[in-house]
Amino acid sequence: MKRSIFFVLLFYLVSQSYGQNESGLFWSGQASLWANVTENKSVQIGSRYLPQLNYKIQKNKNLIDFEASANLNAYVQYHHPDSLFADAQLKAYRFWARYSNEQLEIRAGLQKINFGSASMLRPLMWFDQIDPRDPLQLTDGVWAVLGRYYFLNNANVWVWVLLPEDKPKTWELYPSDTKLPEAGGRLQYPFGGGELAFSFHQRWANISSLRPIGNDRFSVSEQRYGLDGKWDLKVGLWFEATLTHLDHSLDSLTNQQMISVGTDYTFGIGNGLHLTLEQLFATYSKKVFRYSDSPLGFTALSASYPISLFDQVSVILYRDWLFKTTYSFISFQHQFNKINLHAMGWWNPSTYRIPSQKQEGNTFSGKGFQLMVVYNHSTH
Repeated sequence: MKRSIFFVLLFYLVSQSYGQNESGLFWSGQASLWANVTENKSVQIGSRYLPQLNYKIQKNKNLIDFEASANLNAYVQYHHPDSLFADAQLKAYRFWARYSNEQLEIRAGLQKINFGSASMLRPLMWFDQIDPRDPLQLTDGVWAVLGRYYFLNNANVWVWVLLPEDKPKTWELYPSDTKLPEAGGRLQYPFGGGELAFSFHQRWANISSLRPIGNDRFSVSEQRYGLDGKWDLKVGLWFEATLTHLDHSLDSLTNQQMISVGTDYTFGIGNGLHLTLEQLFATYSKKVFRYSDSPLGFTALSASYPISLFDQVSVILYRDWLFKTTYSFISFQHQFNKINLHAMGWWNPSTYRIPSQKQEGNTFSGKGFQLMVVYNHSTH
């Protein structure tokens, strides 16, 4: 409630003091309906609506804009022969205010923060949970202040401060201490015909769950370092590497190391067959750069082919080399004017081990099929 009052007051004061040279109120939204059937004789029918309100105030090269959106979803699930379950949820999806000009952007509120070069196996998925198979590309936001400055040579620098949450974010093993803010930054610079970037994030991890019951809260400093680069040569090439270190010995969980390398290319077959290949290695160790005997190894292969201007078929495969399992996903998309139709099928292990993908309920676990209709609208 306090956050909401703060942004309402900020919106009012800025709109009164900044002037009304160019302003506008924009209303848009995305509605989706889906039905899916899984191998365990379960049928689910659901709907989701993402209403979005934007307001902007433009004066010369300066822009102040606001965005507020919500995530409303409900579903009914029937499990043969006699189990029926229903649920509904309403939560804030985005809620931020931003000032920007030609080279500077400052954004505060509930927002999406994502960066990096990889697309499927992403060590730098620090603040989002985007699944490449999800046609809606949904991800919860974080409460943060984010500043970005863009230099004339295409270099840019990011600085952020996050409000901590009481549940782990992507790749985190422990929640944050809710009494201590998180902070970090990123420097991205042109390099060798592409770009190279260094990222850093610091937080206080709450590891009280490891202490005996009755002891006080116990938090330790966690530093996260990231290096990534991307180049568009005859083929696309990229990599992401991260190191996460805890300032407290947790044996093999003290350090986390990950690296992902990838490439993509469009073959001149028919309308153009686009292939993307990524490989991820991840390990935990007591000492930095000491690797465990059984590192996590995942390979991801994505193929997409445009049948026409309005139809596309895609396939995504994951291979877990540690547990010797394969995850398969295929989708067909048809685009109308404001409506998209998606037909998706998957054949996956029931125990879901794809790293970092924490969607509610693990939608793509086991075997199943889903039909989804998505409608996008906007009014000015």
